Amino acid sequence: MRLSALACLAALFAIPVHASDWSLAKEEDGIKVFLKEVPGSTFKAFRGETTINADAAVIKRLQEDVEGSCEWLHACESQRLLKQEGNEAWSYTRIDTPWPAKPRDSIVHVTNEPLAGGGFKRTLQGAPAYLPEESGYVRVSELDGYWRVEPVSEGKVKVTYEVHTEPGGEVPAWIVNKFVVDAPFNTLSGLRELAESKAGR
Repeated sequence: MRLSALACLAALFAIPVHASDWSLAKEEDGIKVFLKEVPGSTFKAFRGETTINADAAVIKRLQEDVEGSCEWLHACESQRLLKQEGNEAWSYTRIDTPWPAKPRDSIVHVTNEPLAGGGFKRTLQGAPAYLPEESGYVRVSELDGYWRVEPVSEGKVKVTYEVHTEPGGEVPAWIVNKFVVDAPFNTLSGLRELAESKAGR
């Protein structure tokens, strides 16, 4: 199970910054993961990048399947759609948090916007107060990020996944350090595999 892109434990986003502020943490199998310090936060932001042999429409359908997206989102235990209103949606995610960290959940407000050339951007904003806190779960207190999908040629898109979160409560450093690399890498790997199978590539 992989974690919700749209919501997670110690993932991390940075407000738009210069490329030099990001440092390459992992490059493997056509996926790059960058990390960045975030002022005022003890948690790093991550950015994952890859290309996928599928049309933007295929990626969009997979991302809008809120429950089904747990198939490829890193550490996603379960996820459900709370509300859909035009180009906006709210989703609730339970996160498969490794022991000894307490289980986390998150609520994310997603705003969709089209991009030139047939691409799209999905802006992610934490909405922790949208529902009362669930017993047995620590609510992710802040989440900011986005998905950006841009066609680079016919049948191929560049996908960027960038997030920063404040997971709430206490989280062991080893979990955070592993998560900020694993979350973008495993999520993009899972999305690419499923998207290319749907596209027949």
